[in-house]
Amino acid sequence: MMKDLLSRSISALIILPFSLFFILKGGYFFISFLIICLTLSLIEWNNMIKNKTLNILGNLFIFFSFFSTYQIRFNSENDQNLIFFLMILLVCVSTDIGGYCFGKIFKGPKLTKISPNKTYAGVVGGFLSSFILIYLISIYLEFYKFNLELISYILFISLISQIGDLIVSYFKRLSNIKDTGKLIPGHGGILDRIDGMIFVFPIIYIFELLF
Repeated sequence: MMKDLLSRSISALIILPFSLFFILKGGYFFISFLIICLTLSLIEWNNMIKNKTLNILGNLFIFFSFFSTYQIRFNSENDQNLIFFLMILLVCVSTDIGGYCFGKIFKGPKLTKISPNKTYAGVVGGFLSSFILIYLISIYLEFYKFNLELISYILFISLISQIGDLIVSYFKRLSNIKDTGKLIPGHGGILDRIDGMIFVFPIIYIFELLF
């Protein structure tokens, strides 16, 4: 566990500042970053899924997911939109980290056969870690007022992120592979890293359009 955790931590320490740079810079920096991630995600999906129908549907969904990500980042001129984007990103990342750590430490009953490593403890850890992180940020940086609406948003995003993780795990299981790629040590491929986000951003985008 310690070796795997070290590998994941080193990769995260490199990826997070790199990703945040492009997100905060915005403009062509962020667009270029999205295009690179989109291209790598499509390559991994096409290598993983051989069924033509699933392959096409997956490609369309990934395109829409990245389009939604772009729209959420750029659909207004003020800084509030960037803060909202970062909040979504932080919930997804903290959900993943919390789920991994709680699952490894507390173990316990398995969640589903789709992803043998997922446990109920990991689910709770994912919710709890995202809740605590956004609570601390909202208190000390005062980006958002911590109220019932924000709590509902955090739990909703965390839930979708965990469901997205399970869906990608299901397709990996169908393809009889452990990871979607080998690009990121300790994590696997791009899709392994953003499996929750690619479901969260389009759902939030649709939710925002409707309500």
